[in-house]
Amino acid sequence: MKSGKLVTTGIVVFIGLVLVLILSNATFLTIEAGERGVLFRRFSGGLDKENIYEPGFHMVAPWNTVYVYDVREKQLDEEMQVLSSNGLNINVDVTVRVNPLYAKIGDLHEKFGSDFMNSLVRPEVRASVRKVVGRFTPEELYSTKRDEVQHMIQTDLQENLNNNYIDLRASLIRDIELPERVVKAIEEKLQAEQLALKYEYLLDQERKEAERKIIEATAKAESNRILNASLSANILKDKGIEATLELAKSQNTKVIVVGGNGDGLPLILGGN
Repeated sequence: MKSGKLVTTGIVVFIGLVLVLILSNATFLTIEAGERGVLFRRFSGGLDKENIYEPGFHMVAPWNTVYVYDVREKQLDEEMQVLSSNGLNINVDVTVRVNPLYAKIGDLHEKFGSDFMNSLVRPEVRASVRKVVGRFTPEELYSTKRDEVQHMIQTDLQENLNNNYIDLRASLIRDIELPERVVKAIEEKLQAEQLALKYEYLLDQERKEAERKIIEATAKAESNRILNASLSANILKDKGIEATLELAKSQNTKVIVVGGNGDGLPLILGGN
């Protein structure tokens, strides 16, 4: 009986010592706000991608390792030289803002590691910018297509990064720099186009004015034709009599001879 108790006591003591040893050598870890952790189990399954450590206090067995990730939004500024659709070198300055998908820290760690900004984000940014900018000419990038280029980079980059456990918050083109000779040629071309549009506008106005005058003259000629066609000898005689009567009312001295010109109309021979 005594020997049995001793064995039992020995086992309990041994277990207690093991627990004390484990606890005394355990790693105490605090994950701060804006961080997440992923556990690597050295002797039982390797990387635990399903259970992500949230902010707070954690105790980890000494033989395991927790990889802590800063999941706050990060910014990457990238200056690069790319080729346009016609082979000209163009300097592009872009900014992207990203953060890891919280629930996918384990997958991100397994595939890219903690330096994911350089191993994943930077190469994807450069690839998307080259692919998109290469579809446009310098003239389009300089004038009308900048917003479209930015939107296309955002769409392409968002898909690629999201497939690799990164959330793209924004992508911005800060600057597009063309060679000086190209800028000068584009500006001269734009000025020529604006001048041509101005001349075309002036010619159009002249054409409209000429058309207006033709219409006005045509209408006047038609009006005279209709008027002449409607005038008869009797009407003219009546108009002459009316005019003579109006003149007779005038205070000026005059001599009126009725029927003096053979057509029956009064004649005004003179007056003051």
